[in-house]
Amino acid sequence: MKRVVITGLGVLSPIGNDIQTFWGNLKAGKHGFTLEEWFPEQSDEKFVSARVKDFPAEEYIDKKEIRRTDRITQYAVYAAKKALEDAGSEFKDLDPYRCGVIMASGIGGIETTEEQICTYHNKGYKRVSVFTIPKMIGNMAPGVIAIKTGFKGSNFCPVSACSSSAHALGEAFRSIKHGYLDMAVAGGVEGCILGFSYAAFNNMTAMTVSKDTDRASIPFDKERNGFVLGEGAGALILEEYEHAKARGAAIYAELAGYGSTCDAFHETLPAPDGSGGAKAMELAVLEAGIKPDDVNYINAHGTSTPPNDRTETTAIKHVFGEHAKKLAINSTKSMTGHLLGAAGAVEAIAVVLQMQNGFIHQTSGYKIPDPDCDLDYIVNGGINREINAALSNSLGFGGHNVSLCFKKYSEKERIKKWTSLKP
Repeated sequence: MKRVVITGLGVLSPIGNDIQTFWGNLKAGKHGFTLEEWFPEQSDEKFVSARVKDFPAEEYIDKKEIRRTDRITQYAVYAAKKALEDAGSEFKDLDPYRCGVIMASGIGGIETTEEQICTYHNKGYKRVSVFTIPKMIGNMAPGVIAIKTGFKGSNFCPVSACSSSAHALGEAFRSIKHGYLDMAVAGGVEGCILGFSYAAFNNMTAMTVSKDTDRASIPFDKERNGFVLGEGAGALILEEYEHAKARGAAIYAELAGYGSTCDAFHETLPAPDGSGGAKAMELAVLEAGIKPDDVNYINAHGTSTPPNDRTETTAIKHVFGEHAKKLAINSTKSMTGHLLGAAGAVEAIAVVLQMQNGFIHQTSGYKIPDPDCDLDYIVNGGINREINAALSNSLGFGGHNVSLCFKKYSEKERIKKWTSLKP
């Protein structure tokens, strides 16, 4: 079995479009939420959202390509390019069929879908764009990344709602571990902040009703009432350890375990006993070759919805028993909002940055304890703590559960350059 390490990171998020800004805002506990009006003709109601700001599309994608691609493809290309730059290699020494791209999206090019359906109904079928299909399908994101990089190995787009990009990372990890690939660009992307998405999520009572941006995404808080819809992309370069070491790559962390399960319970609600999520965590720890007590940090799915946070707490207690009380637990969504299919990848980036820097960011916005959520969610500012082994959880509609286990990389001379970053 091969070891798999992380050698490059690329992020596009509501709290930063590069690793340095993203990490600085995480460390400072600064969220990226704004209050927006979406239905001016029907309602003056406003909604909190977590948008990408100042996306430099034309610096990375030519104007012709921008017209022919949905923003999910543009976001994904940007994150992948940044991750490859960070890795310091184009991997030209490798067989291109051993270089993969696994980039997930939970919803795909929904902006294009909405736009072109409106065009069809209002202007007729002949006015529907010839680019509609390649713009709307989610797999075009990894496809275009492959076109730009020349990577010809395994290439696909996992779709499992909020677990999508965690599945992408897990499948890329296994492909390298079992010898099918030598490296992979893996992660996820989402770009669905538009009226139709807001209507759909709001009408199913999944989104927050709060108008206070500081109290909108408040995972594990007793007053939580729904998630903040976010967008962005996260890409990680996963690489076979011996190849990374031979080229002198600086290494962030090791990805060592992957657990994937299904609740088989309900279309949108998690199983109340947390059994599916618990099993995913158990499997990730088992594959990593460690004991549950070796884990000292969990990046929770932590959506700020009442069922999720309560159920995830139950699952953590089931897996870790008394050790659960000693775990540091936080939710990156308290600052980024819920990036849906991109959440797992962006949160994996947050995990390895915290692991490398020995600092665990706070769960921002938390004020009121919930008796059902009674673990240590790091609510009074970030803390300095060495992280030797960490889990990152992603739990999606459909009952999909993924847990990724990361190990600290011990060769001090090869750690990445972000160690000394300041907020």
